[in-house]
Amino acid sequence: MPVLDAQIPRILIVDDEPMIAFDVQDLIIEAGFACAGVASRLDEALKLIESGACDAAILDANLAGVSSSPAAAAMVARGLPFIVLSGYSARQLEATFPDAEFIQKPFRPAHLIRALRGLLAAR
Repeated sequence: MPVLDAQIPRILIVDDEPMIAFDVQDLIIEAGFACAGVASRLDEALKLIESGACDAAILDANLAGVSSSPAAAAMVARGLPFIVLSGYSARQLEATFPDAEFIQKPFRPAHLIRALRGLLAAR
């Protein structure tokens, strides 16, 4: 396993659609971030968050019918930023993910990277 530079933010990707997850993984690596892991299920995401493997996350709101809100709560509990990347609108999810940064699918890659850099810079 490669050693990651401690200065490079590690981003967890939580999405149940493999093509989207791999596209986002390629995108964040090209933008200079490290991928802390890709989780397609809530239990996988929670294990990675609890292990301290990430500095931020990109969460799909719905993982094959299961809300990723427990993963969002785990991120908040650790003081870590996250983006909700979903086909649902911010209005549809605002009660489930209060105070979250939302980006609706389909998304513009530059918009996602700008939002991620902004979240990390605000820490």
